[in-house]
Amino acid sequence: MKGLLVGANTLFRAAIAAGVLTLSAFAAAPSGPLVTTDWLADNLKDAKIRVIEVSVNPGVYERGHIPGAVNFSWHTDLNDKVKRDIVSRADFEKLLSKTGVASDTTVILYGDTNNWFAAWGAWVFDIYGVKNVKLLDGGRVKWEKENKPLDNRVPEYKATNFKVADINDALRARLTDVLSVAKDGKKAKLLDIRSPDEYAGKVFAPAGIQELSIRAGHIPGAVNVPWGKAVNEDGTFKSKAELQELYASVGVDGKLPVITYCRIGERSSHTWFALAKILGYKAKNYDGSWTEYGNSVGAPIDNPAGTIWAAK
Repeated sequence: MKGLLVGANTLFRAAIAAGVLTLSAFAAAPSGPLVTTDWLADNLKDAKIRVIEVSVNPGVYERGHIPGAVNFSWHTDLNDKVKRDIVSRADFEKLLSKTGVASDTTVILYGDTNNWFAAWGAWVFDIYGVKNVKLLDGGRVKWEKENKPLDNRVPEYKATNFKVADINDALRARLTDVLSVAKDGKKAKLLDIRSPDEYAGKVFAPAGIQELSIRAGHIPGAVNVPWGKAVNEDGTFKSKAELQELYASVGVDGKLPVITYCRIGERSSHTWFALAKILGYKAKNYDGSWTEYGNSVGAPIDNPAGTIWAAK
């Protein structure tokens, strides 16, 4: 038996040397929804990987990005340029085709601000049924802190003809869905991931924010787990067990579907990712979020602080 194994190994090595067999120099992408900075650094030149930056701060990508990464604007690439909506199917197909994404491409998303907008990207990719989409755990900040390489050259890739096969609109909550849950609370759990002061109605939005609601507070029945509790100091997601414990502490345990919301839907995308992709819970993101809900005429609001818009 030992002789047979030795003989098989010899033939295998000879086949590789002769070019009959080839071995990839790159490691297969992890099966989960996250990749580490070390894994990505070792596999940057894999042609089957497309790294995409989705940051919100202007000029971040231009000053230096992960080598080979392309830049998607949250405002103009992943959102409709006119109406408040995600990018259309046709424009999404053009975007991915231009970037050279094919059906067998593994997409790695990353960005600034703890991957908020990269997570938004992951949510949009999921709605449009793109397979093999992952987040770089820790995002741009962790990559930079580890002094991993940056580049300021904009890469070009051979265009593809990417087509969306199916649209999964079940990942998206609308105002009517949220109002329905607010009235009876039996169909789903509402998870507000804003700061405690936003949730309590003490402030309408974080300081310096332009997009506002003219009413403060939260959706009746919603529980509050600020998004930042889902991550470690380096921006990586906490372990699956820690996330389970965190959300179970407010009654979010996967038994009922979850609707996440924040102010405009980007921070809630980050929590949606933790719930849906890491924990495997049935979760929707309400991208209308508080700017829509808090401006909707007649929508019930729980406002513990009693703050009134423009009151003196």
